Amino acid sequence: MDFELTEEHKMIKDTIRDFAEKEIAKIADKNDEEERFPKETIKKLAELGFLGMEIPEEYGGAGTDSISYVIAVEELSRVCPAHGVIVSVNNSLVCYGLNKFGTEEQKKKFLTPLARGEKLGAFSLTEPHTGSDASNLLTSAKRERDEYVINGKKVWVTNGTEAEYILVFAVTDKEKKHKGVTCFIADCSLPGLIKSPPEKKLGIRSAHSCEITFENYRIPAENRLGEEGDGFKIAMSILDAGRIGIAAQALGISQAALEHSIRFAKERVAFGVPIIQHQAVVFYIADMQTRIQAARFLTYYAAWKKQKGERFTKEASMAKLFASETAMWATTKAVQIHGSMGYSREHPIQRFFRDAKVTEIYEGTSEIQRLVIARHTLKEYEKILG
Repeated sequence: MDFELTEEHKMIKDTIRDFAEKEIAKIADKNDEEERFPKETIKKLAELGFLGMEIPEEYGGAGTDSISYVIAVEELSRVCPAHGVIVSVNNSLVCYGLNKFGTEEQKKKFLTPLARGEKLGAFSLTEPHTGSDASNLLTSAKRERDEYVINGKKVWVTNGTEAEYILVFAVTDKEKKHKGVTCFIADCSLPGLIKSPPEKKLGIRSAHSCEITFENYRIPAENRLGEEGDGFKIAMSILDAGRIGIAAQALGISQAALEHSIRFAKERVAFGVPIIQHQAVVFYIADMQTRIQAARFLTYYAAWKKQKGERFTKEASMAKLFASETAMWATTKAVQIHGSMGYSREHPIQRFFRDAKVTEIYEGTSEIQRLVIARHTLKEYEKILG
């Protein structure tokens, strides 16, 4: 097993790190404070090919592998987790789904401009009453000749305020429950799609999330992704890919917590010496590094299985669970190391602390990840133990 990054991976890592430190670092805190969507830097990332990384070049993508994508999201999130999730949503939740399930016509019409970054995409599954229960949707889609009429409400749609295309999941046959869910490619320029102002969030505040209301929203039947009733299966497949992106985001947050902590501990003097010389502090540093490395191996392994075309559901959930809980733990310890400065909005560590929490929630809570992991593990051990 080769643990070395390829020369291409190293080049991507250097490119995205340099961009993040030169272009994003100087605006991250202000964007967070003002809850400002970073249009300018997202446009530049699109020009560099980071909005459709794993998509074939024939559809406007960069044609890179899954490891490259993980590296990019981690490096962005190391400086600004909001940039990390904006890029992750467009890559994992939108482009991946269109590339895997779309027709040739849909790929040319929708995927190509999304992969090029000429358009921005969003993913809308969650509803006000459902949370993680994606099989219990109320948003409906009724077929009328060559159109569908969609009615309902979606919440926590990341990128929603800026998106031109949104993957939306609606019920076409209520009697079939989750097998009656269908996926559609919603064009935000059509009437009947209403966006709310951005939600007021604890963290990743410059990555806007909003409510989307559909009021007799008419969509051409050709905008259906997959067949009627395929929606739940499509959503679960897309979320597998998305969880690798969130694991990478969490990795970047954890890495930022470690680096800020080491830098601060070398400068802060207490009891006559820099606090990096106190055993309590270096134990935190050691534990951070160990957990981050374990999370990185889990995330890279899930990405490796994905790029090989193997089933990666369990591996994606394991990576997302461990990396997100590591991010929350590492940023909590980082605030503790920084003391009162860690609690001050003058220092960026509090931003990473706030940003970390959502990685344990979106694209499946930690509890959902444990259910997924347990289900797959028990199936595996049934074969082994009988």
